[in-house]
Amino acid sequence: MRDKLRLDPAQIARARTAATRIATDLDSFIAKRTTVAVERTVLRLMGVDGVDSEGVPLPNVVVDHLLQKGELEKGAAFWTVNAGVQYGLTPQQVAERVASGSLDLTSVSRSDGETLRREGNRLAVAGLNRIAANRKEREDRIRRWGEGRKPYLYVIVATGDIYEDVIQGKSAARQGADIVAVIRSTGQSLIDYVPFGATREGFGGTYATQENFRLMRKGLDEVGEEEGRYIRLCNYCSGLCMPEIAAMGAMERLDVMLNDALYGILFRDINMQRTLIDQAFSRMINGYAGIMINTGEDNYLTTADAVEAAHTVLASQFINEQFALRSGLPPEQMGLGHAFEINPDLEDGFLLELAQAQMARQIFPEAPLKYMPPTKHMTGNIFKGHLQDAMFNLVSIMTGQGVQLLGMMTEAMHTPHIHDRKLAIENAQYIFNNARHLGEEIMFRPGGRMEQRAQEVLNRAVAMLEDVEKIGLFTALERGMLADVKRSRTGGKGLSGVLEKGQDYYNPLETELRKRVGLPRREEEQAHGCGLETD
Repeated sequence: MRDKLRLDPAQIARARTAATRIATDLDSFIAKRTTVAVERTVLRLMGVDGVDSEGVPLPNVVVDHLLQKGELEKGAAFWTVNAGVQYGLTPQQVAERVASGSLDLTSVSRSDGETLRREGNRLAVAGLNRIAANRKEREDRIRRWGEGRKPYLYVIVATGDIYEDVIQGKSAARQGADIVAVIRSTGQSLIDYVPFGATREGFGGTYATQENFRLMRKGLDEVGEEEGRYIRLCNYCSGLCMPEIAAMGAMERLDVMLNDALYGILFRDINMQRTLIDQAFSRMINGYAGIMINTGEDNYLTTADAVEAAHTVLASQFINEQFALRSGLPPEQMGLGHAFEINPDLEDGFLLELAQAQMARQIFPEAPLKYMPPTKHMTGNIFKGHLQDAMFNLVSIMTGQGVQLLGMMTEAMHTPHIHDRKLAIENAQYIFNNARHLGEEIMFRPGGRMEQRAQEVLNRAVAMLEDVEKIGLFTALERGMLADVKRSRTGGKGLSGVLEKGQDYYNPLETELRKRVGLPRREEEQAHGCGLETD
C-alpha cells in the first residue's frame, strides 16, 4: 500500500515541513493562553461533578466565580487546591461551597507553594490514573474478546433519547457494527456548558453527557460479551466544551471521539482562537486515554467541489497530523477524515475517488483513516444510493481504510431506521469479504490517470500549505482557503472565554499529562515553577 502510487517523496516532505511550521507557530500562541473550557476540564479531572440548585454545572460555577473576581488567569486549580488545603476539603466540596455562596476562593489565605504543588500533583495523578485504568480495561477486553477487522464498520444512532439509543446501538452491534456513534443533539456544540445526567429530549441526536456515555458504554459491553467482540463507542467532543467532553469520554471509556478545531471553526462558527486552544488540551486527554480521534475534512466537500478542492482536504490532514503530534497523540490514533463525494455522474469519478483514497493511505500509513460515505450527491433514489455506497465500500477495502462510516440508502431523507443500518452493514460485509485482498493484487499504471491525479492533488496541497505557512493559519481561515468558508479571528462563538495565562498560572493536570504522553514542559512552566512560588 505504501508505494502503489509513485508519489514524489520530496513533495510529501515539503508538505510536512510546512504543516510543522504552521502548527509550531500556533503552538506558541496556544501556550500563553487558556480558556474557560480548559479550566472547567481541570476541575472535572480533579473530581468536580454535579450541578447547583439551579442546574448549573459545578465546574461552570467555580470558573464563573473566578472570572467575576478577575482571578482566573492563575488557573482554577490554583484557587481550588488552595482552598482544599486550607480547609481540609476535596475539590468537590470546595465547588459545592462556592455554589452555596459560603466560600469566596480569592479571599482564602494562601498556602505555601510546596504544599500546593504536592496536593495538586496528588489530585492530578488520581484523575489520570482513573483514565489509565479505563485504557487498560479496553485493552484487556479486546485481548479476551477480539474485535472486528478493519475497516471498522461504523454506524450512527440519533434518536434523542439515550435509552432508545442504547436499544438501537445494541441492535446495530448485533448486526455487525464495530463502532456505534451517538450523534449529538443539534446545537450542543454551541452551548458553553455540558448538560448533566441522562437525557431524553435531544433534537436530531442525543445530548453528550457523562451519564449518557456511561449508559451507552454499559449497553455495548453487554453485547460485546454476548458476541465475543469488543464494540467501540464514539461521540463528539468538538465544540465549546471540547476538552470537557474529551475528559468525560476518557472517564467513561469511550473509544473514538470527533475532535477537530477546524471543523468547529468552519461549520459551527466557533471562534478560531478559542477552539484551537481547547483542541490542544483535549487531544492530550484523548491521546493518553487511547481514544482514536476523528477529524472533519470530509465536511469540506459538502461546501466545496470534491474534484477542485481535493487538495484542501489533504492540506488539512497534514495540519491536523501536526497538531495531534504536538498534543502527544500518536499516528495510530489519528482518524484523519476524507470522503467519497465526487459527483457520480462525472466520467471516471470512481477512478478519482480511488486515487484520493490510495494517496491518503500512502501518505498517512499508520493512521486509521476515517472514510465518509456519499452524502452531497444522494438524491433519494434508494437503489442508486445503495450502489453509490457499494462503490464507496469497494474503494475502502481496496485501499485499506481504517474506519468506514457506512452510507445509508436513505441518506438525506431521514434518520436511519434499524433496517437501513442492517442493509448498510450487509452491503459492506459482502464487499469487504469478497474483495478482502483485491487491492494487494492490483498495481496502478506508472504515469497513468490515477498517479497523475494523486500527484496533482499533492502538488496543490504543498503549494497551499506553503502559502498558509507564510500568512499564518488565522489569516488563511479568514480568507476562506479551507472549504470555501471565511471566518473572522475575532468573530464566532466563544472568544470571551479566552484569556492570557498569568505569570503564576497553575495547571497540574497539564503538567502531569505532558509528562505521561512524553511532551516537554511549557517554557513558561519552567520559568515560573508551574506558577507557584513559596510564600
